[in-house]
Amino acid sequence: MGAWKAIKAGRVLSALLRIGWSVGRRKGSHLRLVRAGWRPVTFAFHEADEIGPAMLAKIAKDTGLRPEDL
Repeated sequence: MGAWKAIKAGRVLSALLRIGWSVGRRKGSHLRLVRAGWRPVTFAFHEADEIGPAMLAKIAKDTGLRPEDL
């Protein structure tokens, strides 16, 4: 978890889209991200809010996101 630092949600979403995830659906502030070969991931998206290191580590585990992808 030491590799992760707080970062804006918009930047995390951009990185996920770059590594192959796409928005399957949107309901309010929740995005359902999908990628072939992976389980769908629900992402609460508030562009200006920061996501802390612990949540980033969980997102990374579920999506394959790496610090260098940001």
